[in-house]
Amino acid sequence: MSFISDRLNRIKPSPTIAVTMKARELKAAGRDVIGLGAGEPDFDTPENIKAAAIAAINAGDTKYTNVDGTDALKKAICAKFKRENNLDYKPEQVTVGTGGKQVLYNALMATLNEGDEVIIPAPYWVSYPDIVLLADAKPVIVACNANHQFKLQAEDLEKAITPKTKWLILNSPSNPTGAAYSRDELKALADVLLKHPHVWVLTDDMYEHLVYDDFKFTTIAEVEPKLYDRTLTMNGVSKSYCMTGWRIGYAAGPVQLIKAIAKVQSQSTSNPTSISQAAAVEALNGPQDFIAKHNVSFKARRDLVVDMLNQAPGLHCHKPEGAFYVYPSCAGVIGKTTPQGKKIETDDDFVTYLLDAEGVAAVQGSAFGLSPFFRISYATSTEALTEACTRIIRACKALK
Repeated sequence: MSFISDRLNRIKPSPTIAVTMKARELKAAGRDVIGLGAGEPDFDTPENIKAAAIAAINAGDTKYTNVDGTDALKKAICAKFKRENNLDYKPEQVTVGTGGKQVLYNALMATLNEGDEVIIPAPYWVSYPDIVLLADAKPVIVACNANHQFKLQAEDLEKAITPKTKWLILNSPSNPTGAAYSRDELKALADVLLKHPHVWVLTDDMYEHLVYDDFKFTTIAEVEPKLYDRTLTMNGVSKSYCMTGWRIGYAAGPVQLIKAIAKVQSQSTSNPTSISQAAAVEALNGPQDFIAKHNVSFKARRDLVVDMLNQAPGLHCHKPEGAFYVYPSCAGVIGKTTPQGKKIETDDDFVTYLLDAEGVAAVQGSAFGLSPFFRISYATSTEALTEACTRIIRACKALK
């Protein structure tokens, strides 16, 4: 009899973390590896945010806080939602967790029963289906193909809804594709959801500020106010504010749901770090001008990567609206053979070949639920991206 629970055996370790760890191990062993797996800005946390954390330490702000966030941070989050999303929330409608992942985990654990279904558009962030499985529920994966820019279509949402559907998880801009939903695209999905009042929406807006080419971000509760009472609007400071290691995510929604989330958190981690919360208050309330400056760099990197990857034989790369990922198709290399005589049969084979042959670490599309693709994070230096793409082109040209 296995000592490990059946629940844990349903899931796999995070593939994106695995790729990043493998790249680090190879570098430590002396290999020349360029890691394009991590979803982490290479910019440092802004000075004013770091200063707020140091001030909190010096002021003795190092004690337990309320389980799901300080009053100061909840007020800053309410102000942010009003200012940027035209959404009115009170502090009791806000939860703060140790990163967006914990907020998602808590929400699903607090609401799902065995047999419940959660609709997840694919490509998806790797953790969504596994968290659903841990909660004894069923992920219902809906493929969103490249010809629709990897976005969920209203008719496909309609087909996926059953009496057992509890949640739709919506991520815009998306990890792994960078695809972002326009107001009209969200309205079409909202119109479907209005016909099914038993379905709630968990919207993951973590990449809200990372959008390019005059794209206007909006979130579904803003687009359709009738969904306000059954939407959990999730966000955080990790990506836009370059605070991945600080581990602060947050969400707002109905009071009953927020209380249930706090109950889960009270019996797991308790409060997020007091110092990180103080830093997050400054992030949300302080100057925001650096975001636009960073986006100039991200857009240039996106354009560089898309242009270079489209020069690689067998690859095709769509230009996304946001985040800092591209999700190129490698369909054109499937069936080809490496110089070592190995046949490329899957996107897993292709990313393994890139790492072995050229020292470029990317993440296979199978990890995100849609093949044959792979994900590249361009949240690294222009020099590293140029070299990585040069190696990818060379690797593709070497295939026969």
